[in-house]
Amino acid sequence: MERIMMAHGSGGRLSHELISTLFQKYLGNSYLDQMNDATVLPGQAQIAVTTDSFVISPLFFRGGNIGKLAVCGTVNDLAVSGAIPQFLTLALILEEGFPLEKLEQIIQSIAETVSHAGVKIVCGDTKVVERGSADQIFINTTGIGYRMERLVGPAQIQPGDEILITGTIGDHGIAILSEREGLEFQTPVVSDCAPLNGLIDAFYQPGVKCMRDPTRGGVATTLNELAQQAGVSMLLEEVNLPILPSVEGACAMLGLEPLYLANEGKALVIVSPSAAEEVLKKMKNHPLGRYAARIGKVQAENSGRVLLETPLGGKRILGMLEGEHLPRIC
Repeated sequence: MERIMMAHGSGGRLSHELISTLFQKYLGNSYLDQMNDATVLPGQAQIAVTTDSFVISPLFFRGGNIGKLAVCGTVNDLAVSGAIPQFLTLALILEEGFPLEKLEQIIQSIAETVSHAGVKIVCGDTKVVERGSADQIFINTTGIGYRMERLVGPAQIQPGDEILITGTIGDHGIAILSEREGLEFQTPVVSDCAPLNGLIDAFYQPGVKCMRDPTRGGVATTLNELAQQAGVSMLLEEVNLPILPSVEGACAMLGLEPLYLANEGKALVIVSPSAAEEVLKKMKNHPLGRYAARIGKVQAENSGRVLLETPLGGKRILGMLEGEHLPRIC
C-alpha cells in the first residue's frame, strides 16, 4: 500500500503527482483546474480566492514567525495572481500546553503584518487538540481579493519574453535551516518573508504577463510549472542570478542548490521584451526590489523544460524538485 511521504509536501514532482492523480481526479472543475496561486471566480467583480496552511518549524526565525509568514504567504498568492488583496480568514490549531506568551507574540505579528499589507482579518476559528496531537501551532489562512484589470497568467507567456526576479534567491530556506540546525554563519541569513502587494503595485504595467512567488520547490520548480503550463521553455543565465554570498556559501557547504530553496518575499515576473527595462527599474526603486535582476528568457524550443546556462556557455536541465529538500519550510 502506497503511503504519504514527506516529499509529497515539498512542492516538487511528488506534490504535483498527488494533485493531478488524486485531488484533480476527484475534485477537478473549471475553477480548481486554473492551477494558479489564486482562483478567479466568475462575476463582474472578478474575485480571486486562495487558501494556505502553515506548519513551519521553528515557529520563530530571523525575519519573522509563523504568524507573519501566514499573512505574507496568502497575500502574496493573491498579489502574484493579479489581485488586490483585501480580506483574510484566520484559523488556528493549538496544541494543549502551548505558551500563551508565544501565542500573543504570534497574534501581534499577524496584526502588524495585515496592517502593513493593507488587508483585514474578517473571520476565524480556533481548535485545541490534546498534547502530542500536533506540533505546537498550525495556521490556515484564506485570502480574498479583487482581480481588477491585471490579466496575468501562464497563458500570456510567449517566446522572447524576459524573466525577472524581484530579489535574492534562497534567503528563506537558508534562514530556516540555520535556525533549525543551530548553524552559525559569519553573516546571519534573514528570511525574506514580506508582503509583496506594495511592490507589485509599484512595478505593474502593461507588458507584465505572469507572476509567481517561488516558495516550496524554489525558482527552478516554479519555472518548470510555468514552462509546462505555457508550452514553452525557460533559459536561466547563471551569472545573472542574484544570490547573497552568505546563502551561496551555506549552499556550497551543505550541498544545496539555491534554485530549489524556498523564498517568501520574492516574485518571478515574466514580461514582454519592450517592458522589461522599465519594470526592472520600478522594481529597483522599491525597498523590496533593490536586488531585482533579469535572470533569463522564454524560448520556444525544448518545450516544458527549464535550462541553466553556465558561465562557460554550457547548459544543464533543471527539473522539478525531487524528494524533500527541506521539510516544514512554510
